[in-house]
Amino acid sequence: MKKNVIIFGLVLGTILSVPMLYMVTLCYTHPEWKGNDVVGYAAMVVVFSLIFFGVRNYRNKQLNGFISFGKAFRTGALIALTGASLYVAVWLVAYYNFFPDFMDVYVPKALNESAGNASAADFAAKKEQLETMREMYKNPLFVILFTYVEVLPIGLVVALISALVLKKKNKTAI
Repeated sequence: MKKNVIIFGLVLGTILSVPMLYMVTLCYTHPEWKGNDVVGYAAMVVVFSLIFFGVRNYRNKQLNGFISFGKAFRTGALIALTGASLYVAVWLVAYYNFFPDFMDVYVPKALNESAGNASAADFAAKKEQLETMREMYKNPLFVILFTYVEVLPIGLVVALISALVLKKKNKTAI
Protein backbone atom coordinates (compact mmCIF):
# COMPACT_ATOMS: atom_id res chain seq x y z
CA MET A 1 0.00 0.00 0.00
CA LYS A 2 2.84 2.42 0.82
CA LYS A 3 4.24 2.46 -2.71
CA ASN A 4 0.79 3.00 -4.18
CA VAL A 5 0.02 5.85 -1.74
CA ILE A 6 3.36 7.55 -2.35
CA ILE A 7 3.21 7.33 -6.15
CA PHE A 8 -0.41 8.45 -6.52
CA GLY A 9 -0.04 11.04 -3.75
CA LEU A 10 3.05 12.63 -5.29
CA VAL A 11 1.47 12.73 -8.74
CA LEU A 12 -1.67 14.26 -7.22
CA GLY A 13 0.34 16.87 -5.30
CA THR A 14 2.35 17.80 -8.36
CA ILE A 15 -0.75 18.19 -10.52
CA LEU A 16 -2.37 20.35 -7.81
CA SER A 17 0.71 22.53 -7.32
CA VAL A 18 1.37 23.55 -10.91
CA PRO A 19 -1.95 25.40 -11.46
CA MET A 20 -1.69 26.95 -7.99
CA LEU A 21 1.70 28.45 -8.84
CA TYR A 22 0.37 29.60 -12.21
CA MET A 23 -2.64 31.34 -10.63
CA VAL A 24 -0.49 33.03 -7.98
CA THR A 25 1.80 34.28 -10.72
CA LEU A 26 -1.26 35.64 -12.57
CA CYS A 27 -2.18 37.67 -9.46
CA TYR A 28 1.14 39.46 -9.82
CA THR A 29 1.44 39.74 -13.59
CA HIS A 30 -2.23 40.32 -14.50
CA PRO A 31 -3.97 41.92 -11.52
CA GLU A 32 -7.09 42.51 -13.63
CA TRP A 33 -7.49 38.74 -14.15
CA LYS A 34 -10.50 37.34 -12.33
CA GLY A 35 -10.37 33.78 -11.14
CA ASN A 36 -13.36 31.50 -10.98
CA ASP A 37 -13.74 29.52 -7.75
CA VAL A 38 -16.28 27.11 -9.25
CA VAL A 39 -13.96 26.20 -12.11
CA GLY A 40 -11.03 25.94 -9.69
CA TYR A 41 -12.79 23.56 -7.33
CA ALA A 42 -14.25 21.54 -10.20
CA ALA A 43 -10.73 21.12 -11.57
CA MET A 44 -9.59 19.97 -8.13
CA VAL A 45 -12.30 17.31 -8.06
CA VAL A 46 -11.10 16.07 -11.46
CA VAL A 47 -7.50 16.02 -10.22
CA PHE A 48 -8.54 14.23 -7.04
CA SER A 49 -10.06 11.49 -9.20
CA LEU A 50 -6.53 10.10 -9.07
CA ILE A 51 -7.53 8.86 -5.62
CA PHE A 52 -10.11 6.60 -7.24
CA PHE A 53 -7.52 5.19 -9.62
CA GLY A 54 -5.00 4.77 -6.81
CA VAL A 55 -7.45 2.81 -4.67
CA ARG A 56 -8.57 0.73 -7.65
CA ASN A 57 -4.95 0.01 -8.58
CA TYR A 58 -4.22 -1.13 -5.02
CA ARG A 59 -7.37 -3.29 -4.90
CA ASN A 60 -6.76 -4.96 -8.27
CA LYS A 61 -2.99 -5.42 -8.22
CA GLN A 62 -2.26 -6.14 -4.58
CA LEU A 63 -5.50 -7.41 -3.07
CA ASN A 64 -6.72 -9.72 -5.87
CA GLY A 65 -9.67 -7.49 -6.70
CA PHE A 66 -11.13 -7.28 -3.19
CA ILE A 67 -11.03 -4.44 -0.67
CA SER A 68 -13.05 -3.47 2.38
CA PHE A 69 -14.61 -0.04 2.71
CA GLY A 70 -12.25 0.81 5.59
CA LYS A 71 -9.09 -0.18 3.74
CA ALA A 72 -10.26 1.61 0.58
CA PHE A 73 -11.05 4.79 2.52
CA ARG A 74 -7.75 4.64 4.43
CA THR A 75 -5.81 4.21 1.17
CA GLY A 76 -7.70 7.07 -0.49
CA ALA A 77 -7.30 9.33 2.55
CA LEU A 78 -3.56 8.64 2.65
CA ILE A 79 -3.24 9.46 -1.04
CA ALA A 80 -5.18 12.70 -0.43
CA LEU A 81 -3.01 13.54 2.59
CA THR A 82 0.20 12.86 0.66
CA GLY A 83 -0.93 15.01 -2.27
CA ALA A 84 -2.14 17.79 0.04
CA SER A 85 1.14 17.68 1.97
CA LEU A 86 3.14 18.14 -1.22
CA TYR A 87 0.80 21.00 -2.18
CA VAL A 88 1.36 22.63 1.23
CA ALA A 89 5.14 22.16 0.99
CA VAL A 90 5.24 23.72 -2.49
CA TRP A 91 3.15 26.67 -1.28
CA LEU A 92 5.37 27.22 1.77
CA VAL A 93 8.50 27.31 -0.39
CA ALA A 94 6.85 29.56 -2.96
CA TYR A 95 5.25 31.86 -0.39
CA TYR A 96 8.26 32.42 1.82
CA ASN A 97 10.84 32.56 -0.99
CA PHE A 98 9.06 34.07 -3.99
CA PHE A 99 5.73 35.60 -2.91
CA PRO A 100 6.21 36.90 0.66
CA ASP A 101 3.88 39.82 -0.11
CA PHE A 102 1.15 37.59 -1.53
CA MET A 103 -1.49 38.69 0.97
CA ASP A 104 -0.73 42.34 0.14
CA VAL A 105 -1.45 41.52 -3.52
CA TYR A 106 -4.34 39.10 -2.95
CA VAL A 107 -6.45 41.10 -0.45
CA PRO A 108 -6.92 44.21 -2.67
CA LYS A 109 -7.55 41.95 -5.68
CA ALA A 110 -10.22 39.96 -3.82
CA LEU A 111 -11.82 43.15 -2.54
CA ASN A 112 -11.84 44.66 -6.01
CA GLU A 113 -13.52 41.54 -7.41
CA SER A 114 -16.27 41.59 -4.77
CA ALA A 115 -16.82 45.37 -4.83
CA GLY A 116 -19.07 45.38 -7.88
CA ASN A 117 -21.52 42.70 -6.85
CA ALA A 118 -21.79 43.00 -3.06
CA SER A 119 -23.90 45.18 -0.83
CA ALA A 120 -22.09 47.63 1.44
CA ALA A 121 -22.60 45.32 4.43
CA ASP A 122 -21.37 42.26 2.53
CA PHE A 123 -18.35 44.21 1.25
CA ALA A 124 -17.50 45.37 4.78
CA ALA A 125 -17.79 41.80 6.07
CA LYS A 126 -15.59 40.52 3.24
CA LYS A 127 -13.02 43.23 3.94
CA GLU A 128 -12.94 42.35 7.64
CA GLN A 129 -12.61 38.65 6.82
CA LEU A 130 -9.72 39.25 4.42
CA GLU A 131 -7.94 41.56 6.86
CA THR A 132 -8.26 38.91 9.57
CA MET A 133 -6.86 36.33 7.17
CA ARG A 134 -3.98 38.66 6.31
CA GLU A 135 -3.12 38.96 10.02
CA MET A 136 -3.40 35.21 10.54
CA TYR A 137 -1.13 34.60 7.53
CA LYS A 138 1.73 36.18 9.49
CA ASN A 139 1.86 32.95 11.52
CA PRO A 140 3.33 29.97 9.57
CA LEU A 141 0.98 27.57 11.37
CA PHE A 142 -2.02 29.37 9.90
CA VAL A 143 -0.40 29.40 6.45
CA ILE A 144 -0.15 25.61 6.70
CA LEU A 145 -3.69 25.19 8.04
CA PHE A 146 -5.28 27.47 5.43
CA THR A 147 -3.42 25.64 2.66
CA TYR A 148 -4.49 22.20 3.89
CA VAL A 149 -8.10 23.39 4.22
CA GLU A 150 -7.97 24.53 0.60
CA VAL A 151 -7.49 20.99 -0.76
CA LEU A 152 -7.69 18.23 1.85
CA PRO A 153 -11.48 18.24 2.45
CA ILE A 154 -12.09 17.70 -1.26
CA GLY A 155 -9.62 14.82 -1.25
CA LEU A 156 -11.32 13.20 1.74
CA VAL A 157 -14.74 13.45 0.09
CA VAL A 158 -13.35 11.85 -3.07
CA ALA A 159 -11.69 9.14 -0.92
CA LEU A 160 -15.04 8.45 0.74
CA ILE A 161 -16.88 8.20 -2.59
CA SER A 162 -14.10 6.05 -4.03
CA ALA A 163 -14.28 3.69 -1.05
CA LEU A 164 -18.05 3.37 -1.45
CA VAL A 165 -17.74 2.63 -5.16
CA LEU A 166 -14.70 0.34 -5.02
CA LYS A 167 -15.40 -1.78 -1.94
CA LYS A 168 -15.69 -5.39 -2.90
CA LYS A 169 -15.84 -8.30 -0.48
CA ASN A 170 -14.43 -11.70 -1.22
CA LYS A 171 -17.48 -13.93 -0.84
CA THR A 172 -15.42 -17.12 -1.05
CA ALA A 173 -13.23 -16.20 1.92
CA ILE A 174 -14.27 -17.69 5.24
